[in-house]
Amino acid sequence: MTDQAIAPGTITANGLEFGFLTVGSGPLALLLHGFPDSAWTWRHLMVDLAEAGYRAVAPFLRGYSPTAVPADGHYQPGAVAADANALHDALGGGDDAVLVGHDWGALASYSAAAHQPERWSRVVTAAVPPPATVAASFLTYDQLHRSWYMFFFQSPFADMVVPMDDMAFIDRLWADWSPGYDASEDLPRVKAALGGSGNLAAAISYYRATIGTGARSAAYDAIEAAGAGPIPQPTLYLHGADDGCMGADILASDQVLASLPHPESQMVVVEGTGHFLHLERPDEVNRLILDHLGRSR
Repeated sequence: MTDQAIAPGTITANGLEFGFLTVGSGPLALLLHGFPDSAWTWRHLMVDLAEAGYRAVAPFLRGYSPTAVPADGHYQPGAVAADANALHDALGGGDDAVLVGHDWGALASYSAAAHQPERWSRVVTAAVPPPATVAASFLTYDQLHRSWYMFFFQSPFADMVVPMDDMAFIDRLWADWSPGYDASEDLPRVKAALGGSGNLAAAISYYRATIGTGARSAAYDAIEAAGAGPIPQPTLYLHGADDGCMGADILASDQVLASLPHPESQMVVVEGTGHFLHLERPDEVNRLILDHLGRSR
C-alpha cells in the first residue's frame, strides 16, 4: 500500500476551474467519473495506480462541485471530452498518458481518445459501451425500462423531485444500479458534489444536452462525433454482469470489439457486480486495469 495520501487540487483547463484528486508520480492517468458520482469513486484505483508508478488524477466533471459550473451551459459528451484533452495539456501529460472513464466518463473517453489519439496511449472504459454498439439495443423494452430516468430528466419535474428528502432519488438509483452494494461511503460525497448552487441542475443537463433540447456546441459536436468511430488505442471495456442501469444483455462482444479494433483491445464482463463495478470488486477490477496497462501488481 502506498504511503502517499490522495490530495485535492485545482487547475484551469478549457476555460474552467477544475477541482481534482491526485496521488502518485509518473505518467498521467486521468480518471473521469459519471453520474451520479464524484471523483472519489476512483479512490481504490488511484492508490493502485500510484503504486504502479502513475500520477493518478481524478477531476470532478464540469458542473460537479468543486469544479465550476460552466457559464456556456454545455454538458454534451463532446464538452467533457474537450475537458479531458485540455486537462492533459494543463497537467503536462505526455504520449504515455492513459485515460479511464466510467459512465459519462466512458462516453467522454471514447471521443477524447479518438479525437486526439496522440495524447492517450491506452484507454479503459466501464459501464457504457462504445456508442455505435448500443444504438439498436438501447431501444429494447428492457433497456428503455432501465433508462426511464433519462427521459424523466427531460421534464422540469426532475428539478423538483431529485433534490427532495436529501436526494433520496440518488440513493435509489445507486441501489437499483448496483444491487446489494453498500454505498454509505459514496453517497455523502456524491451529494456534496451535487449540492452546491447549480450543481444538480448541471448534472441533469448532461441528459438534456444528449437526448433532449439542452444547449449544444458545433465545436463539441465534432469532438463528440469522433467517439462514434473506431477507438485506435488498446482499450479495455468492463461491464458489470448485474448492471441495473445499462444491462449486460445489450452487449454483443463482436460489436464492441469492432468499435475497439486494436488487437490488444478486450471486453470483460465482471460477474457479481453492477454499475459501480470498480467499487464493488476493486481488487478484481483494478487487477484487470493494471494488466491492461502493463503495470500488474
